Order: sequence, then structure tokens, then C-alpha cells
Amino acid sequence: MATAGGGGWPRCPPGWLLGVVAAALGVLAGVDVYVKMFTNSPLLVCMDLARSREELIDPNYFWVGPDGTNLEGRIYVNLTETGKLMVMGFKEFMSGAYTCTLSHKIIETTTQEEREVLEEYKFMVYAYREADHAYRVFVRFTTKECNLAANSQFFEELRKILNNIISDLTCHIAESSYKCHSVKLPKQGLLYELFVSFQVNPFAPGWEEDCHQVPYDCEDATNTKVQEAKDRIGAFFHKQTYALRHHFQAVPAIHYVDNSFSVTHIDSCRPGFGKNDITHKNCASCCVVCEPGTYSPNNEVTCQICSRPQVQIY
Repeated sequence: MATAGGGGWPRCPPGWLLGVVAAALGVLAGVDVYVKMFTNSPLLVCMDLARSREELIDPNYFWVGPDGTNLEGRIYVNLTETGKLMVMGFKEFMSGAYTCTLSHKIIETTTQEEREVLEEYKFMVYAYREADHAYRVFVRFTTKECNLAANSQFFEELRKILNNIISDLTCHIAESSYKCHSVKLPKQGLLYELFVSFQVNPFAPGWEEDCHQVPYDCEDATNTKVQEAKDRIGAFFHKQTYALRHHFQAVPAIHYVDNSFSVTHIDSCRPGFGKNDITHKNCASCCVVCEPGTYSPNNEVTCQICSRPQVQIY
């Protein structure tokens, strides 16, 4: 396993080391290499570990890309005379099998007879993105009874307040709802509570314009903003307990239930990417480009199978 690019686990070893180690495995079954979108791949070296420690006579390296054509001369690759390959500014279509054929000569010491040897090394290289983060929030409020018209009014007002708290981050409250339940607590009578849930989402109107100000890709920026939004909302609810104890002489009819705030982390992937901890177990937290014959049209984490899979490349 190997990855390239910044922003979260997994990290890659130094490029030269990755190339040697990856090639050592490449002879047997190929090596999976994960390259973060818009970054450069690590160096892929056209030989195995044992071969790297030996003398090579008249070595020649021939790299073939995912489309089966020679990579020499492509503007997005850097090929060295010693057989090292770097794919620059990695994008979805660059994903696939990269194969190198190493040819070199073996000269018999006694007869000086020359024999050419061919060895093949294969790398499966995948574009990936960091997952987009969102947060599902659960919180409870005590109310006088479930059929109060004030319950829905309170819920709408709460949603407006929360959206206002995070609006400058281009985040918003989504998929919000509430239900009223009767609750029997130990040694107390019957209470009525509003069970409120909503999602803190990083994609409020205007987020794309903000992304244009960030070089290459903005998933790190959006993830940072939505985490800040989650923290602000958490701070808002934690302040409710203090406000009830110190700012109100009479407890409001609808008020926050102490320590009821909880958060669940949710990952999503950009269209064209998905998560698969079986196929890509070495990059399980990554959103990896969908395989040929699959697609993802939305922000979920699953690549779906095409009804008529005809395209064989990424």
C-alpha cells in the first residue's frame, strides 16, 4: 500500500523508498498506490528490491499507461533515465494500471555471450479525495405537552438561530426534524420532551465560490469549516444550561435538557468517488475514484454498478 498527497491518514513513505518497496511487490501481484487529487504521485521505480542492488547492463525502461499507450512524451508524466515515473497533477482519468517493462542484458563471463532479459512491474494507481465531513446532531427540550402549537414555532425559531450562527462558514442546517415523546424519569412524574435532530452540512449556497479561492481542491477547507460550525453549535447548547440557571427567574415552557447534546460523524464523497474498505482496505478512509463500470452521481459513499457497463477505463 502507498498513498501520496497531504491531508489525513494514510501517509506515504518518502518517494524513493516507496518506489523501491512497491516495485519489490510489483513483480508478484501489482501494488496499490493512492494519489490525492491534484497532487503528484510518488516515484514508481521500474525494478524490484533485489534488482536495485545489482549491476544492470544496458537497462531500458518502457512505461505503459492505463490506456495501453506509451507514456513517454506525455505532458503530465515525469520519466527519468533510470526508470522512475511520477504522474503529476493527478486526476480521475489517470487512474488505472501502470506497467513498466525493464530490459537489460546478462553477459556470460566466460563466453561473453549476451542475453536480453525482460521483467515486468505493475502498479494500480488510484485517485482519491478526503471524505467530506458532516455531523448529525441530537438534542432534547422539555415542553409542557406534545400538542402545543408553540412546539413547531420553537423548532422553526431554533433552526433559524442555528443557521445564523454558522452562516458565515457557508455551512447550514439540513434534514432537520423533531418528535415529541412522553418520558418517565426515575422518581419523577411524566414529562414531555422534544427530540430534535438535524445535520450540520458544509455545502450551503456560496460554498463553491469559496472553493475557487482555495488552490486545487477545497475538501480540507470545507471540512475545517464544518468542524468549526459543529463546535459553535455545541457551544450554543452548552450555554443553555448556564442561561437557565443564571438568566431566568422562571424556567421557560420549552427549555434545553441538560447534557442532551450529542453528535455523530458522517462521511460523504464527491460524485464519481466512493468508499470501499474491501477493495481499498489500505485506504479505507479515502473516497477513491469509482472503478470502470461503476458510478456515483451524488454525495453518498457507494459506487453503484452501471446497468450497461461498456467503459473499461476510468
